[in-house]
Amino acid sequence: MAKMIPVPSNSIIPERDLDKKPILETCHLGIDFGGLTAVDDFTLTVGRTEIAGLIGPNGAGKTTVFNLLTNVYQPTRGTIMLDGVSTAKKTVAQVSRMGIARTFQNIRLFSNMSVIDNVKVGLHNSIDQSLFSAITHCFGYRKSEKKSREEALELLDFFSMADWADFQAGSLPYGAQRRLEIVRALATHPGIILLDEPAAGMNPSETAELMDNIRKIRDTFHIAVMLIEHDMNLVMNICEGICVLDHGKVIAKGTPDEIKTNPKVIEAYLGKKKEA
Repeated sequence: MAKMIPVPSNSIIPERDLDKKPILETCHLGIDFGGLTAVDDFTLTVGRTEIAGLIGPNGAGKTTVFNLLTNVYQPTRGTIMLDGVSTAKKTVAQVSRMGIARTFQNIRLFSNMSVIDNVKVGLHNSIDQSLFSAITHCFGYRKSEKKSREEALELLDFFSMADWADFQAGSLPYGAQRRLEIVRALATHPGIILLDEPAAGMNPSETAELMDNIRKIRDTFHIAVMLIEHDMNLVMNICEGICVLDHGKVIAKGTPDEIKTNPKVIEAYLGKKKEA
């Protein structure tokens, strides 16, 4: 596990990322729905190659944060800087092209499409072809399609899924569908990938494989990974920095060792002890 160094936003990042611009910075981020504050004063910095965790009890606001980071929701207040550039007033597609990708709690594949076509959908950020070329199937389009297929196969092979390239995505086993979602997100060439409960529904061997794959993603693509997860064994064994939410507010930030012994975190998960 990397040595974690404090930074001005009251966060910590890996020592190896200190000489690089953070991939993600949020400052006093918040959103209200009507009279309800769902997230308030969310401030966090994520290093360029950090594996970060966002945890908290059910209803703490974790997925809402992911929706804010990807501009599914526009914040009521605060700022989001992605690779040093503000995401304010950007569309979801524009933010994706800026370098952020995500997966979801519930699998959202194109189930009736092939595995490789799902990955090629993710490659749209790097395809520069006009509608006319797509209709006429001109040489430039055919060359682009060939390149897309080769790149998609490389990504699938990275996850030992190349043999399933032409299978229907909905026919894959559950764990493989989860992996395919991650492959499709990687195809957008992100600087940071957000994984929303990636181990949900997985058995212990699939979870162990997932941990290996997350490390491989960071080490091979040199990008950051931020995950929401309820499997504390996974979180504590793979995350370098952890942020804890409760009722939409950050109650703790720190290393796994610091988080697992933090009284506020223990109280949020287990409740306050009643006095005798």
